[in-house]
Amino acid sequence: MNRIAFLFLLLCLAISVPARALQITDDRGVTVTLPQAPQRIISLLPSLTETVCELGQCQRLVGVDRYSNFPASVQKLPQVGGGLDPNIEGMVALKPDVVLLATSSRAADRLQALGIKVVALEPRSHADVQRVMLKLGQLLEVRDAARIWRSIDAGVSAAAQSLPPSVRGTRVYFEVNQGPYAAGEASFIGETLTRLGVKNIVPAKLGPFPKLNPEFIVRANPDLIMVGQRSADGLQARPGWQSIRALREQRVCIFPTEEANVLVRPGPRMAEAARLMANCLAGKAPGAKP
Repeated sequence: MNRIAFLFLLLCLAISVPARALQITDDRGVTVTLPQAPQRIISLLPSLTETVCELGQCQRLVGVDRYSNFPASVQKLPQVGGGLDPNIEGMVALKPDVVLLATSSRAADRLQALGIKVVALEPRSHADVQRVMLKLGQLLEVRDAARIWRSIDAGVSAAAQSLPPSVRGTRVYFEVNQGPYAAGEASFIGETLTRLGVKNIVPAKLGPFPKLNPEFIVRANPDLIMVGQRSADGLQARPGWQSIRALREQRVCIFPTEEANVLVRPGPRMAEAARLMANCLAGKAPGAKP
């Protein structure tokens, strides 16, 4: 066989052999098999949307949930509802190779019944963010997912190192939503606060994001309060809150909606979230220099 004929044979074999199937086990424990890395992706969770884009694969997104708004380019994509009220018809029309969603989403069973592949991933802790980053790197065949995670983790550590020792031990209340719902020690937000060296007034035993009796917060008497703009109105008017040290001494950080979104999404902007918290502590904590 001459060289040209041999090369032609190799080319024919390459064409005839199908691409290696790709398998990933999601957070339901379900192993999902795809014929190849997905090129058309719908994301129903903002943190997953942001992670896909952080991995450099924004162009594969063909649809997102109504809350995904970062980076700005995803705001131009079709919106297909949310995890609790998914627009199934809209998703089917987009012909996705896979839909990324939370384990709590109501869309999974209906989409699978229609033959659409579903991967459920739900980051709730720093370790989860790392795991999801690596899982999506595997799914999208992005080789440097581990490097991207190391950069995020290093950013959180740098935010912690930027703080003066005088603010460490500050007792913090972080409100994620009116209710009031708080970020406890067991949440990813609580983990960031711990890494910043401060004390969360909501213990891990209450769960990641417990709904609290407002009297609990009054009794805990935090040194500093972190809250988003949408939940900040009327803090002073809450029964008994006038006695809370943080309010008496005006040690309250109110984050605009865009910054609040950064803080409450467990994804690739966690280092930015840590910097926002560190800036708050450096400016408002009792031990901070004026």
